Amino acid sequence: MKVVLIYLAIINVVTFFLFGIDKWKAKRDKWRVPEATLLWWAVFGGSIGALLGMSVWHHKTQHRKFTWGVPAILIAQIAIVGVIIYYTIL
Repeated sequence: MKVVLIYLAIINVVTFFLFGIDKWKAKRDKWRVPEATLLWWAVFGGSIGALLGMSVWHHKTQHRKFTWGVPAILIAQIAIVGVIIYYTIL
């Protein structure tokens, strides 16, 4: 359990900063982090970091795949954890 929490903490921090780096690069017209990469980081556990990154950096807030997709990913992750907990306790 401790390993999972450490993993989630790390992936969320990395995802948060990826959104910040991409915003920084967008303002300077530099090579960007691909949208698919940002979404995959959210899928692999960084959805909270992605939501925070979107909010703090004001980044990708006009893109439906992010404004709808990232919350949907988080809801799916919560549901999966709920199912795992339900079936491991019972």
